[in-house]
Amino acid sequence: MIDINASEEQKKLFDEFPSISTQEWEQMIYKDLKGADYVRRLIWKTIEGFDVRPYYRAEDLEKINYLNIFPGDFPFVRSGRKKENNWLIRQDISVKNIKDANKKALDILMKGVDSVGWMLEQEKEPSIEEIEKLMENIYAQSVEVNFICGKHAPKVLDIYIELVKKYNRDLQKINGSVNFDPISKLLRTGAFYQSENDDFASCSDIIKASHYLPHFRVLSVDAVLFKNAGSSTVEELAFGLAYGNEYLQRITDLGVSIDNVAPKIKFNFGVGSNYFMEIAKIRAARLLWAKIVNAYGPSDAELTRTYIHTITSDWNKTIYDPYVNMLRTTTEAMSAIIGGTNSLFIKPFDSTFAEQNDFSERIARNQQLLLKEESYLDKIIDPAAGSYYIETLTDSIVENAWKLFLEIMERGGFVASLKDGFIQERISQTAQKRNLAIANRKEIFVGTNQYPNFSEHLDPEIITEILKNKEEDSGKKTIEPLKIYRGSEEFEKLRAATDRWALSHKRPTAFMLTYGNLAMRRARSQFSANFFGCAGYKIIDNNGFDTIQQGVDAALKSDAEIIVICSADEDYPVIAPEILDKTKHKAIVVVAGYPKDSIEELKSKGLKHFIHIKSNVLDTLLEYNKMLGINS
Repeated sequence: MIDINASEEQKKLFDEFPSISTQEWEQMIYKDLKGADYVRRLIWKTIEGFDVRPYYRAEDLEKINYLNIFPGDFPFVRSGRKKENNWLIRQDISVKNIKDANKKALDILMKGVDSVGWMLEQEKEPSIEEIEKLMENIYAQSVEVNFICGKHAPKVLDIYIELVKKYNRDLQKINGSVNFDPISKLLRTGAFYQSENDDFASCSDIIKASHYLPHFRVLSVDAVLFKNAGSSTVEELAFGLAYGNEYLQRITDLGVSIDNVAPKIKFNFGVGSNYFMEIAKIRAARLLWAKIVNAYGPSDAELTRTYIHTITSDWNKTIYDPYVNMLRTTTEAMSAIIGGTNSLFIKPFDSTFAEQNDFSERIARNQQLLLKEESYLDKIIDPAAGSYYIETLTDSIVENAWKLFLEIMERGGFVASLKDGFIQERISQTAQKRNLAIANRKEIFVGTNQYPNFSEHLDPEIITEILKNKEEDSGKKTIEPLKIYRGSEEFEKLRAATDRWALSHKRPTAFMLTYGNLAMRRARSQFSANFFGCAGYKIIDNNGFDTIQQGVDAALKSDAEIIVICSADEDYPVIAPEILDKTKHKAIVVVAGYPKDSIEELKSKGLKHFIHIKSNVLDTLLEYNKMLGINS
């Protein structure tokens, strides 16, 4: 598509490249496929509920009606800001000791952080003296200050207002939040802080109390919980919007103006590894929230602008090969930034299994600094603008999330949909699909269900402790809480069981008996090594044996519990039965691959075990552990 503002010389240049129609592209694709199924090969069936095509063109944007708006203009899909894409670099600090937490904050504020999150003790209500000590030497007008304090948020807000007045701060320049969120408590524990009516009344009260700080947000929408329960991107967005709308509806029903409620809400979204989908989600969130707030009739379109804080998700982080988490959080950060988040907290790569420490926090902090100060991602207001793919993804997410949002509204709203179990069941079904995809290696966790580090052996007792269910006990439950977990947990339990076994027994060994066709034996030995390595087995790989006897002798000498025959399908009918016979059942003999033309013949000769790309890796490895006497 030629720019209508292009010069005559530029237009002549474009004339040298004739326009190719979609039909011509499709004809070439079908030709290259050579009869293969177009849909199966090239259409991505997303878990979000819509298909993604292999390519997009300018004509795909014709139906999208928001492309001509400027950044920072309603409905804010292009950006929540009018100029630079400058986001706040946030770091959360666990406050166990007031003096230490303050010292740490002062240190990180000198190292590039401009947003601090105080994670206060949930059981103890803080005093004004403690908050004052916590904020000592921190200039409230120059840093965003956020308090994660649960039910104590109203009290903390009162204290903070008193302190900024005491120190004569400009209330118009105070930014931050106290994150009061009774719905989050309901999602995590199954119960409100006090009761449904009392908690929403408290929401109304805290909004009224916060009028002294016009840029301080007091209600939080913790949509990251859906991400960490295994939801799809569309579900996270739709449920997050319905969650936010529940606050709008309940609080305006109590007599508070939409003009006062909307600016006091902050969204906490998670961001995962689905790079382009996450970019599109954040853009779609701004558009849909503007649409929702606008329906309440605010006095100014500016009030429909959303504030989005983004947190790298826990769901896709792993304990084994944890440095891969750095790569995951880097792409996640880029998604959040390009999508236009207002603030971002990159969780340290070891946050799922280790206490806060200087090294991993420094790495996380520097990831953002590099993206801002060396990659200049803060300089372009809407980097995704005009991308056929991302614009179409944004539109697809908008359409599907809105449809799900309306379904929740028809059911009576967010809390009503929690009470009847609709939201929990919907997320559970998606999580089960994702669990299956992980077990089948269609969803990859490098270092855990694919390409494991064979030499990595962790303390199984520590892994077991980490994997314990840490559900909060709230006594009587109003609803069934969300199941928060990580996608890699079942593989981690499997591998920890092997590591525990190896403390008092010989570590199970898988021997690759490679023979015959060079290309096939190498491909299959690598596949099989990765397969059994995911269970923590010792792997003995080999370049290839000249004779079957040579291979069998080496396998038996290794004292391996599992012997994997790695060769070509056409060779298996001859070599596999011979290998099985020569091993004299001293080990479990496995065939790498699924030779469908000879499978029944092989089974009739006693070969029972086959591993291949369609295997459920998790279930298969659990079965091998069981055969070896290893209990998970």
